[in-house]
Amino acid sequence: MSEFQWTTDQKKIIERRGHNILVSAAAGSGKTAVLVERIFRRIADRENPVQVDQFVVVTFTKAAAAQMKDRLRDRIESALAENPDQPHLQRQIGLLPSAHISTVHSFCGYIIQNYFHRIGFDPACRQGTDSELALMQKEVLKE
Repeated sequence: MSEFQWTTDQKKIIERRGHNILVSAAAGSGKTAVLVERIFRRIADRENPVQVDQFVVVTFTKAAAAQMKDRLRDRIESALAENPDQPHLQRQIGLLPSAHISTVHSFCGYIIQNYFHRIGFDPACRQGTDSELALMQKEVLKE
């Protein structure tokens, strides 16, 4: 069980089912904790469990995405420590590295790489490296 005392709005986000959600709030307001709890409760639901790799969670920074995966792993491991006889949760630990918890850019790159044929994109296309993009930006600004 989670140790947080959730606000009414946070509880609504955690418990809402059958809808996509967008969580937008100030820094330090508990967005990550709320989303981790929401995902955990969905994957731990005994009647209708969801696989962790069926979610799409996008954020703006790599650090935030990594932090969310780490906290979700901690949450699952905590539940398993309390009750280790949960093969579904044990499987979720294994699926977590392939979960779509990433930046907007990373998720878009995943879509392009895996579904280029469905969206009419050139399969030879690739995302530039940071140094390539910096060089291009410098050249454009120079022009």
